[in-house]
Amino acid sequence: MSADSHPLSPRLFSEGLGTAILVATVVGSGIMAERLASGNQAIALLGNTIPTGAILVVIITIFGPISGAHFNPAVTLVFAARGEIPWSEVFPYIAVQCLGGIAGTGIAHLMFDFAPFAIGITARSGGAQWFAESVSTFTLIVAILGGLRCAPQAVPWLVGLTITAAYWFTSSTSFANPAVTLARGFTTTFAGIALNHVPGFVAAQLAGAAASAVVCAFLFPSAKAQTVRPMALGE
Repeated sequence: MSADSHPLSPRLFSEGLGTAILVATVVGSGIMAERLASGNQAIALLGNTIPTGAILVVIITIFGPISGAHFNPAVTLVFAARGEIPWSEVFPYIAVQCLGGIAGTGIAHLMFDFAPFAIGITARSGGAQWFAESVSTFTLIVAILGGLRCAPQAVPWLVGLTITAAYWFTSSTSFANPAVTLARGFTTTFAGIALNHVPGFVAAQLAGAAASAVVCAFLFPSAKAQTVRPMALGE
């Protein structure tokens, strides 16, 4: 069953819900990890990494056949650029991803008895971190498009493992997602980012996505001539 066989409303709900679950996992596991790590930042990062990679496998597997399981404006834009989703659906997809992500932050906060939202204050800026975000977003999209071409059923695992690895090999800990970045601007916890640093991360992510689109157009040309299936993973 390919994602385009579903009406737009359930696809948008799937994107919003999936992004909310993703962000709730990122922020919630960050809170729990920081509480239990007794100040050990490496252990806290590991405690944040494993749940994030794991939940990506789950939500891509279950929501992929409905919406394509983008959960990421950069991914949506790349698929639109490749002609694999209509441009008319790009804004609705990105809007629900952003709203779902912000809701996920609120859910995580409420689970740990915090106020639903707080303006992020964690400094994440500078050329090295921006470059890291470009690299991590580039790597993520290459993994998705390469996986769709070579091993479609493995894409949930490829995405989960890519983000798990990128948490550790990038200086930015691999946000790699404009909607998630925005949502993490509304928490002061371990996973947070200063809200005024969000635009720099998003710009870097979009630059990485654009570069990946060019490279993947050469390595993995769009299969638009066949049935449109941005990330139909559950067939």
